[in-house]
Amino acid sequence: MSASISHFSPPFSESSIASSISLFPGAANNFQLSGGSRLVLHGGAGSFCWRFRGLKLRILKRLNRRQHAPANELKGIRNQDKVQSENPSSNDEQYSEAASTISLSNGLAEEHTRTTSQPKTSTLPPVTTSSLNLNVGDNHGRPSLCIAVIGATGELAKKKIFPALFALYYSGFLPENVGIFGYSRKDLTDEELRSLIASTLTCRIDHQRDCGDKMDAFLSRTYYLNGGYDNKEGMSKLNSRMEQIEGGYRANRIFYLSVPHEALQDVASSLGDNAQTKKGWNRIIIEKPFGFDAVSSQLFTKSLLSKYEEKQIYRIDHLLGRNLIENLTVLRFSNLVFEPLWSRTYIRNVQVILSEDLSMPRGRYFDGYGVIRDIVHSHMLQTIALLAMEPPISLDGEDIRNEKVKVLRSIRELEPSDVILGQYKATSQDKVDVSLSSRIPTFFAAALYIDNARWDGVPFMIKAGVGLIKHRLEIRIQFNSVPGNLYRERLGHNTDLTTNELILRDVPDEAILVKINNKIPGLGLHLDASELNLLYKDKYNVEVPDSYEHLLLDVIDGDNHLFLRSDELAAAWSIITPVLQWIDQDNMAPELYELGGRGPVGSYYLWAKHGVRWADD
Repeated sequence: MSASISHFSPPFSESSIASSISLFPGAANNFQLSGGSRLVLHGGAGSFCWRFRGLKLRILKRLNRRQHAPANELKGIRNQDKVQSENPSSNDEQYSEAASTISLSNGLAEEHTRTTSQPKTSTLPPVTTSSLNLNVGDNHGRPSLCIAVIGATGELAKKKIFPALFALYYSGFLPENVGIFGYSRKDLTDEELRSLIASTLTCRIDHQRDCGDKMDAFLSRTYYLNGGYDNKEGMSKLNSRMEQIEGGYRANRIFYLSVPHEALQDVASSLGDNAQTKKGWNRIIIEKPFGFDAVSSQLFTKSLLSKYEEKQIYRIDHLLGRNLIENLTVLRFSNLVFEPLWSRTYIRNVQVILSEDLSMPRGRYFDGYGVIRDIVHSHMLQTIALLAMEPPISLDGEDIRNEKVKVLRSIRELEPSDVILGQYKATSQDKVDVSLSSRIPTFFAAALYIDNARWDGVPFMIKAGVGLIKHRLEIRIQFNSVPGNLYRERLGHNTDLTTNELILRDVPDEAILVKINNKIPGLGLHLDASELNLLYKDKYNVEVPDSYEHLLLDVIDGDNHLFLRSDELAAAWSIITPVLQWIDQDNMAPELYELGGRGPVGSYYLWAKHGVRWADD
């Protein structure tokens, strides 16, 4: 029988075949490389059955994995080919996987079909998908994926990153042999790091099966390294430790940079020079804010691109990991009822609202960056870009990013009269940070216009603030009034109250609402504006994953559509830079508002100026 070598583009030499089959004793005497890149197996029937039983099992496992693997495993298999180009040097290691990636000839394929379809007569032990894990067998228990958290003892790492990684591990979205590395400047041992993060790990409420065992397994694969104060030396140590745990096998690496922003550039540069693997792909995750202004952001981007390719860089904003954001494209592009209406012809205005009450703690950097750099620059503008973009040619991350950046570049330059800034008034008795500079806004409202054919003349109203009356995150799309409405006399004078509206709400209760007009039951003709309500907690009895879980899984899968590309970053800075300059030049001062109130009064006037009904609090 013979097997055709068609999986790899480089031709196989006799020496490479011998190296690949050296894992099987006596195999070299039964292989011969013939013309046409065909591998000929020869020998007695008995010898073949016993000597190559291991090879056969391995091939069958590979086939069975591709046929019956769960959706998340199949996604990982497909992504292996997609991301192979991220590190061309990894092709040198492909020979070690030759035995598991040979394309079978018809004879062997038929034998596999007979074996799997008639298990009662099979001479081989059954292969079950529950025992299969991506790349586990190929690495002999060594990690096929390593994730390093730089700044592992910080609050973000302890409260968000490690719990999100464990949630993915518990749910089966990380390989069983994953390696988790914590890196910081504190003098800790592996066990001390495990104890530090163990108290923050929880199992799914809707699962809870084998929780203790899964937690122990996760913690046993968690390691710590004290990097010291020399980042170059520290990253070299990290690389050595990761190589030690990987055992020389092919493994991919993800680096999450949870470090102070003033140290970010040096850490990223040192990591790029000293800790990237040459035996797989590397990806780096960077937390917002992405620079203090356009100039600093441009310099940092230039530094990053000197060490990494664009496709390796993932600029993360946890607010973009909310289910509301992911649902934007699903709702629009998978429902015929919405897409034809998605333009200035039918939509009157769009409101994007994010308000946080006193229960939402801010990061320590907020005093220096404020709501504009922290929330508006990334979350608000990215939400508008996803909502207003043209249909992409596919759901590939780059195709979606291409459309998003077109929207950002089409946003009209802001005028001072279309911007309202605010800052809450706080006293020492209030349980909030009162060290805010007089120029740092805690509230931002603006009217944006997109100068293109689809959205010409439609105001996009954005409002973002902290210290407000309630925590709220929603998008409101108000439609135009019905031309020549036959029921206008029944609707009353305030037609805004009876205008159709689509509301996508994330907080306080995730829901999709559609406001319509209908007749009140009974005699006579009385109209009422009602809501068609899809409340997620009533419809779906599942626990909603944290946004960090969603975004980390996207990084693992190579899905980058919710992460800012460098050109998107530059386009966003060009929108908000004029506002920052007005603040620096004292040409615009924040309006004070009561802590726990509704925000600056000026924002109500701004909404009225652009003919938009204020969304009720």
